[in-house]
Amino acid sequence: MDGMNPDTPVRHDWKLAEIESLFDLPFMWLLSRAHAVHAANHDPDAVQVSTLLSIKTGGCPEDCAYCPQAQRYHTGVEAQKLMDVKDVLERARAARAAGASRFCMGAAWRGPKDRDIPKVAAMIREVKALGMETCATLGLLGEGHAQQLKDAGLDYYNHNIDTSPDYYGEIIHTREFEDRLDTLEDIRVAGLKTCCGGIVGMGETRAQRAGLLQALANLPEHPQSVPINQLVPVPGTPLADAQKIDPFEFVRTIAVARVVMPKSVVRLSAGRQQMSDEMQALCFFAGAGSIFMGEKLLTTGNPEVEHDHALFRRLDLHPMHLNVDVHEPGTVQADILESCMHVV
Repeated sequence: MDGMNPDTPVRHDWKLAEIESLFDLPFMWLLSRAHAVHAANHDPDAVQVSTLLSIKTGGCPEDCAYCPQAQRYHTGVEAQKLMDVKDVLERARAARAAGASRFCMGAAWRGPKDRDIPKVAAMIREVKALGMETCATLGLLGEGHAQQLKDAGLDYYNHNIDTSPDYYGEIIHTREFEDRLDTLEDIRVAGLKTCCGGIVGMGETRAQRAGLLQALANLPEHPQSVPINQLVPVPGTPLADAQKIDPFEFVRTIAVARVVMPKSVVRLSAGRQQMSDEMQALCFFAGAGSIFMGEKLLTTGNPEVEHDHALFRRLDLHPMHLNVDVHEPGTVQADILESCMHVV
């Protein structure tokens, strides 16, 4: 079947039926094929480690059914103002010491206002000066925002499409699917790398999970980073009582994402706290090559750092190192690699 050969070229013309047929493969065959693709394009023993910090929490005017930060839902999340640069920098240093090579900053906005961009740009410059990759997720971007963030040193911009185009209206009503595509286009034009994925376990069908991956794989450029999130049901949100996705179905989703976007780094993202170590191991084998490390993902829980370190040791995995030149001990780059070496 086309797409199963690890040497198959990157495609942007996937048909829904093709992706559904991948989902329908016998589980062991699918994992075997996905791992072959993963090993042909990535170091299967390396995991890119990111840390995500909420730099502005709560009070979002959107109505995303999964999100505890929407101001219209009663979830116990209190709105907070944008953090100070020095506090963000302190958290970034701690993330670097724990082995993270990328620092992601998220703000609960529909989109930043013009006055917000210089403040976020200052955070980006300071984190970049630590020698870390930088990522931001700020919602829909206005004219010129992507370029200003790029000029400040931003490497990645995260903007998930969340779910398939035909299920999107069941999850979000305050913005259109095309709004997300427009922001992704602005990101690409500015020369930023894209971090774009979705959430599974929101009541969608397998065909709609296939539709999510089709939409991602048929973008003009595959996202460099593809986070696959497992819904974390939060009391007070419309999806609080959503039925949990079968663990093996989640692993299948990781595997199919790996096959249809062979060069992208697939991230095992939200929901890891609810996953067993064995389930995570299957995801790594199926092609997940990135995680968020830290106690929280914005406002929901995440496995403890030391537990992740122990899991890496048990699975003979190691943090993916930044592609930097290391000269003398004591340089920022040398310090990063030294801290990563101590993880395992």
